[in-house]
Amino acid sequence: MAVLNPAFWIFVAAIAGIYAIMALGLYVQFSLAGLPNFGHVAFMAVAAYTMAILVARYAWPLPLAAAAGVAAAVAFALLLGVPSVRLRSDYLAIATVAGGEIVRYLAMNLPELTGGPLGSMGLLGPGQIALYNQGWQAFLDRVASALSVLLGDAASRDVAMALVVWLLTLVLLCLFWRLERSPWGRVLKAIREDEVAALAVGKNVVAFKLQALVLGAILGALAGLLLAWQIGVFSPDDYQPTLTFYAYLILILGGMNRVWAIPVGAVLFSLLYAGTRFLDFFPLSLFDSGSRAFLRLFMVGFLLVLFMALRPQGVLGDRRQLLLEK
Repeated sequence: MAVLNPAFWIFVAAIAGIYAIMALGLYVQFSLAGLPNFGHVAFMAVAAYTMAILVARYAWPLPLAAAAGVAAAVAFALLLGVPSVRLRSDYLAIATVAGGEIVRYLAMNLPELTGGPLGSMGLLGPGQIALYNQGWQAFLDRVASALSVLLGDAASRDVAMALVVWLLTLVLLCLFWRLERSPWGRVLKAIREDEVAALAVGKNVVAFKLQALVLGAILGALAGLLLAWQIGVFSPDDYQPTLTFYAYLILILGGMNRVWAIPVGAVLFSLLYAGTRFLDFFPLSLFDSGSRAFLRLFMVGFLLVLFMALRPQGVLGDRRQLLLEK
């Protein structure tokens, strides 16, 4: 049974770490700067596609292609942010949703560049399967070989991936925990609470918002690269707006305004989303697997609504802070 298979839960742990990095990017944009970005998934898609195209089509070294993917995500953030961060929050939300969907539909309808509906597998055209992550797999093999000294036969690529992802996640959490407590972080919080007051004391609100958007894009790009390397192949359907809302759910579950709540929310969400896969008892057993997949999403949503009703501040959130912000 998959529910008792350690390899499955190691895979879930790696995905949870990637989701934590994705949610950290949204934390910088939304929780710190107050930017309602509903197109966060676009940064993941731009980075993943840029990296895969450069590796598969032009034989770039993986580290250089990954850096280009992050740079492309930053460029897209500036392209989206320069005209939109001056907008009111509701219009900014609409603009970011549109930006995310533009990226997805371009990926779907430019098969000569992106592989179209086939995604990364079609990057080299019909009849040729494109591969982009051999360099990453070789790196994981080296990490697994080093881990075998401690773990023996238990060391594997998935264990190495989970370790690498969570080490990177902890480093990034520490970095942004420090940034949040710096003068830069306090200015972002001031902008979130009262933009007019921040302007009145001489702060360049637009510049600070752009900085938050770009930093969030970098984190989204890193999550997109890691997710692409982990799943091996991807297509435009992997970058639905739903992925952005997963990041919001992670923030809500852990505690919207606490950076160290992000990994807690990511683990809870991943366990909830993966664990409901095994709900095949009566009366769910009366439905076929396809119907159960929809019921599973319904149950995830119901449990999240129930959680929000009982503890709206999240697991590690402060209810007094939540009431103050209202």
